Amino acid sequence: MKATLTRLGTLLVLGALVFSCAKHEDIQPDASLEATSQSADATRDSHLTMGNPSGAVASTSYPTNYLLSKSQYAMSYHRDRGIPNWVSWHLSSAWVGSTPRQDNFAADATLPSGWYRVTSSSYTGSGFDRGHNCPSADRTGSVADNSATFLMTNMMPQAPYNNQRAWANLENYCRTLINAGNELYIICGSYGTGGTGSAGYKTTLDAGRVTVPRRCWKVIVVLPEGSSDASRVTTSTRVIAIDTPNDQSVGTTWGSYRTSVDAIESATGYNILSAVSSTVQSTIEARVDNGPTS
Repeated sequence: MKATLTRLGTLLVLGALVFSCAKHEDIQPDASLEATSQSADATRDSHLTMGNPSGAVASTSYPTNYLLSKSQYAMSYHRDRGIPNWVSWHLSSAWVGSTPRQDNFAADATLPSGWYRVTSSSYTGSGFDRGHNCPSADRTGSVADNSATFLMTNMMPQAPYNNQRAWANLENYCRTLINAGNELYIICGSYGTGGTGSAGYKTTLDAGRVTVPRRCWKVIVVLPEGSSDASRVTTSTRVIAIDTPNDQSVGTTWGSYRTSVDAIESATGYNILSAVSSTVQSTIEARVDNGPTS
């Protein structure tokens, strides 16, 4: 009888402990589990979901249209211009964190052996910014992600007013869109030769090894968070396209430089949203965005 009472007492004590623990967990849930749940909706998707605009190939047989794929973005690199033809990346809240800007500009050691590697000082004294294609602030999830945006293969010589005014304001606006529950596919690049920076007009830098582009462009596909993204693009999907002169005339209002995807494709020869249904493309690529700018 005494043994039975002892066992009963033990069970009651254990039950009280279980109840106490369960009650404590109800009041103070595990913060790490909560954070995981909050970030579960945002994903890091393929940077080429909307297509490969120039059909770039990761082969040295195509030095002017070389596909360079990184965890943080994908690009078509032009060896002879020393800049990308285009850079494509996915942007959602999953890519954004608290990592500070690294400012560690560096040559890209992943370029094929024997190719000239643009250095952090190649633009020095030129009057042009080392202009990011994929922005630093779009990749703040880790030091590695942010550092990847400072590789010189991700840069183009950009007039300071272009880079620091309309271009920067559009980048900031894109991040407000992901904060509102959207995910974006962004493709940007440049074309032509010759721009005007703070030190005047130039066609090349670094003893002719880096071409100064004449125009800088960007296309942004805006979707609510979800999956099967290319198939979710419809004729009502918002697509923002801008084309800016690479000079010091550029103002702060990026909306002034809106154009159609068709116009950019005509200027570059690219098929920018090639993975989207051709019938949908014909509508969204002809349209000029008139949505909000802030």
